[in-house]
Amino acid sequence: MPSTQIILTENIPGLGAEADVVKVRRGFARNFLLPQGKAYEVTKSSMRKLDMLKAKRAEREAKELNEAEEIARRIGKSKVIFTLETGESGKAFGSVTANDIATRLKNEVGAEIERHRIVLESPIKSTGEHEISIKLHPDVTATMKFTVKSSTAEPKPEPVESADPGPQNRRPPRPRDRK
Repeated sequence: MPSTQIILTENIPGLGAEADVVKVRRGFARNFLLPQGKAYEVTKSSMRKLDMLKAKRAEREAKELNEAEEIARRIGKSKVIFTLETGESGKAFGSVTANDIATRLKNEVGAEIERHRIVLESPIKSTGEHEISIKLHPDVTATMKFTVKSSTAEPKPEPVESADPGPQNRRPPRPRDRK
């Protein structure tokens, strides 16, 4: 199979990262990568651009790392409490899933984290303290501690009945037509 060398201008999953020199099939390069602006052909002039692309990549990676570390600090400081409906025997009627955790983190921390980055072996169905890992970056993993409480553990205030029922929202009876 004929192949050619190209320089990638952006991350392409399964192929390489920005500023990587990779070998691909000519058709893939000619029909997809080059027209879309995702790559350059390897020439003398494009090799000069390679240094600029490497600097751009290093800057982007440093920025992503700093953002991930900041989000990890905010996640570590957060105090999150989940409430589960439980029966009288203490068995949970639901669970805390990775999707629930991602939604709560978006509200509490202000960072949108994809649910597949949350390391959760199975949905959490028990009350108490829990600790999970969140992979924010290849070099940064945050640890989140949260509490799961039972909704029946908290006493619900009972309505107080008074002797005076107060105004009622009833319609007056309609007069009936009698013939």
